[in-house]
Amino acid sequence: MTEFWERFSYYGMRAILLYYMYSAVEKGGLGFSQTTASSIMAIYGSLVYLTSVIGGFVADRILGSRRTVFWGGVLIMLGHIALALPFGAPTLFLSIGLITIGTGLLKPNVSEMVGTLYTENDVRRDAGFSIFVMGINLGSLLAPWIVGTVGQSVNFHLGFSIAAIGMFFGLLQYYFSGKEYLSEASLHPTDPITAAEKPKILRNLALWFVLAILVFGSLAIIGQLNINNIVLVFSILGVILPIAYFIMMLSSKKTTKVERSRIWAYIPLFIASVLFWSIEEQGSVVLALFAANQTQLDYTSIQWLPGFLQHILPSWFQSLNPFFIIIYTPIFAVLWTKLGRKQPSTPSKFAYGLLFAGLSFIVMMIPTLTHDTKYLVSPLWLVLSWAIVEIAEMLISPIGLSATTKLAPKAFQSQMMSMWFLGDAMAQAINAQIVKLYTPQTQGVYFGVVGGITIVFGILLFTIVPKIRDLMQGVK
Repeated sequence: MTEFWERFSYYGMRAILLYYMYSAVEKGGLGFSQTTASSIMAIYGSLVYLTSVIGGFVADRILGSRRTVFWGGVLIMLGHIALALPFGAPTLFLSIGLITIGTGLLKPNVSEMVGTLYTENDVRRDAGFSIFVMGINLGSLLAPWIVGTVGQSVNFHLGFSIAAIGMFFGLLQYYFSGKEYLSEASLHPTDPITAAEKPKILRNLALWFVLAILVFGSLAIIGQLNINNIVLVFSILGVILPIAYFIMMLSSKKTTKVERSRIWAYIPLFIASVLFWSIEEQGSVVLALFAANQTQLDYTSIQWLPGFLQHILPSWFQSLNPFFIIIYTPIFAVLWTKLGRKQPSTPSKFAYGLLFAGLSFIVMMIPTLTHDTKYLVSPLWLVLSWAIVEIAEMLISPIGLSATTKLAPKAFQSQMMSMWFLGDAMAQAINAQIVKLYTPQTQGVYFGVVGGITIVFGILLFTIVPKIRDLMQGVK
């Protein structure tokens, strides 16, 4: 339920944030250009996953998982409260900072805590995680309908208030039930910082602080400290950080020869995940723009339709992602069980996933190339696109999590899990730059190029599956 409310608040906010940023000031928005708003949305998502690295460190070495999750939730709630205040762009950027850090503290640790509710041999463990994942998707499913409806029909700030209230309920439930059900061990760090380590950690923090001052100070001195350049800096960071992690693990003396081979096997899977997340995460950016600008939303002439469906709100489309995950999950669970040892290998599943991800964008070419930009197309095109890309998610997201744990070097197991989150961060960092190329005039080419590149890489991945399997050194 804690994760239900956290996802409710986060995806409720995401459902209306893009529209809030580019809506005219007199309509309650900030008046940003659609290009700038899209770029901010993408880098926002990237930062959320980048900070998951911080969340793991704080829990393991400073606060313990229970306190880290709680204070992460507090920061998220404060971030939504900031958005609920009608003070313009300053509260937007304050909110981004608070929610980014808060989600980074909460998300990786709340997942880990589910496992601590059960002993290693408890047969209820998988069922517990299934309930947990269902909570995530139910929160994500309901939020766009509730927060989106209030935000777009009444007032954006009232919508953000509902997101804040949702997180408040989550915190209350977590605090009181946590005392009853969570272990005493969750209050303490598993690997607390020693006195000998403190100087090195403080020195590294100081170096990062100085580097940030130098970068942003230099931009200010030359008169280039603006939104686009700040987004560019974080985009570069989102790309560099995963590469640095791979170099560190491959060059470490703690990594054995077999483990090094498995890391090389993981690299093409990681690239595939970046391509997939790049398309999947554009659902709240590019497809959200398409829903608002070029989709037929008014059906008041169809009398037999229920009243609430006679005028569709573009924010409602954000519910399609969790909707299809809920539909597909039992189907794929049965499929993999039935196939057993005959099911495709991990790299083959990734390759199939890329084909479906690319196809979801190729499908969107059809209405853009067959009609001019003034024509409003059926919302079923968006439904079809989401239905296809969520097949890709079922082939890549859970499989990737499993493969990450199996291929991780013993000395870097936690960091390797961070790598999976960094794949999403890298994808959205790249998106922050490429979404600037999306306009009503270029949309057909945009969908075709992004979808086409993904399909081509999926085909290439098929050709190197045997090589990847060899590099996996016995991992299935």
